[in-house]
Amino acid sequence: MNAMLANQGAMAYTQVNRISGVEGANPHQLVDMLMEGALDKISVAKGLMTRNEIAAKGFAISRAIAIVDGLRSSLDKAGGEISTNLDALYDYMQRLLMDANQQNETKPLDEVTKLLSDLRVSWNSIPDEFRTHHK
Repeated sequence: MNAMLANQGAMAYTQVNRISGVEGANPHQLVDMLMEGALDKISVAKGLMTRNEIAAKGFAISRAIAIVDGLRSSLDKAGGEISTNLDALYDYMQRLLMDANQQNETKPLDEVTKLLSDLRVSWNSIPDEFRTHHK
């Protein structure tokens, strides 16, 4: 019983910490947080997949798909070629995640992890003077 209460307390603390981080984040940081969240869900899904926890794996992959969809919908449609390319990349990632879920295969998860990790590194290498600092 004490372990369950401690776990609930830890989860509540994590949620409050996450909400506080979101409220104080600028748009650049929010995109980074979304990427981190998607990578986390993919990692969780991969672990669940290897343990054959099908329902939980499906839920984790669904959350990752929703986060990637959030990244996709936040694109500036007037952003030209970069926006068009990112839209196509996010679409591809979503299809890979659906394939991984349907086929119960880790290889598509690994590919999305690589793509999203590389994109996140590029995103975070944008010099500060080119980042939007609005809250």
